[in-house]
Amino acid sequence: MTLKEFNILNNEAAKAEILKCCGSQKWASLMMEYFPFNSEEELQSKASVIWFEECKEEDWLEAFQHHPKIGDLSPVPSGGDLGVGSEKFASTKEWAGAEQAGVQKANEEVIQALAKGNKEYEDKFGFIFIVCATGKSAEEMLEILNNRTNNSYESELKVAMKEQHKITEIRLKKLIHD
Repeated sequence: MTLKEFNILNNEAAKAEILKCCGSQKWASLMMEYFPFNSEEELQSKASVIWFEECKEEDWLEAFQHHPKIGDLSPVPSGGDLGVGSEKFASTKEWAGAEQAGVQKANEEVIQALAKGNKEYEDKFGFIFIVCATGKSAEEMLEILNNRTNNSYESELKVAMKEQHKITEIRLKKLIHD
């Protein structure tokens, strides 16, 4: 939709669209304090300022919960991990699938290594591996995952928070376009 179309949405609908870009309720609520936006630049600028200056660890962790695991692209049986195709991610299924397109070309060995790495990462840090997957192959994401698993909690949280912001910027551009 265009910025003009976005700006005429009611607050509830606009917030729902914003939440598709980043799942932090605090971030979305603070974004809505500036709604309607004067320009796409203002939208992106406010998104950055709020994310880096107003949001804290609990907000970042909340946002991470709104992403499927890297490499987990299909619906799974009840009780399993949630993939892109699951109901939980229905509102962002198309975006997440496109973002993780590089995984769809991966061989079974890489998919299994991603699944194993995701589990080890989540066991260590307590949140899922967040990476801006757009334009990355499964092999690249696996290498990034393996390297980042060596980080301390504090340093990894900051890296993941920055990756989440990259994803948000891309999704805001997808949301608002001419």
